[in-house]
Amino acid sequence: MATDSRTAVAYGSLAFREQNEFFRRKLNLPTDGWTDVYTREHDWAFVVAGANRDALVADFRQAVDKAITQGGTLEEFRRDFDRIVATQGWDYNGGRNWRSRVIYETNLNTSYAAGRYQQLQAAPYWQYVHADFVENPRPLHLAWDGLVLARDNPWWQQHYPPNGWGCQCQVRGLFDRDLRRLGKAAPDEAPEVVLEERTIGQRSALGPRTVTVPQGIDPGFEYAPGAARLRGVIPPQRPDPPL
Repeated sequence: MATDSRTAVAYGSLAFREQNEFFRRKLNLPTDGWTDVYTREHDWAFVVAGANRDALVADFRQAVDKAITQGGTLEEFRRDFDRIVATQGWDYNGGRNWRSRVIYETNLNTSYAAGRYQQLQAAPYWQYVHADFVENPRPLHLAWDGLVLARDNPWWQQHYPPNGWGCQCQVRGLFDRDLRRLGKAAPDEAPEVVLEERTIGQRSALGPRTVTVPQGIDPGFEYAPGAARLRGVIPPQRPDPPL
């Protein structure tokens, strides 16, 4: 689902231990484009697309960490963004408001989701929750609102939110008593997954490539933040750029 530009990010206002630990255990990694690090690789790496110098990545890391731990607003982060750009001389793509919002929201949303993923392991059932404040909801995200599936249902592997740029969907943990309260004798059946091919990285130094994602999921979001790290999955090696 897409948020209105006036809406403040929902995640990150109340940081918690699992969220902080997830973010702080990441390693800084310079990149040339957003496709250099993909899906579950983000469980280990802190990146800002196009920030290809160590000092630049480190400055953004500090600003994002402050936003998470202190509950900083988008406008506060934008002041840090402007300072970093001026100090480091970063020539970034896109407009200032759009670019700063993407960095802020994506990091707060995914770190929150990863922390919650760890917490939710105690609940046998998970419920998909669509945020009511979203003015222009994505139809499929809205259709999944209230869906209850077993925690280990494979559907969550690619549909655990956030499920796209600006997505504010969340997951709520449920127990047997919660199912009874909802009038359910068992969890729901997982929705049919329709896959589609999308081309990404048209401007990447590694060249464009085709990825397969479920409908309703933006490329790069077809994974559950925190799941790979929790399960001890080793991230794949990135290919070297062409000479």
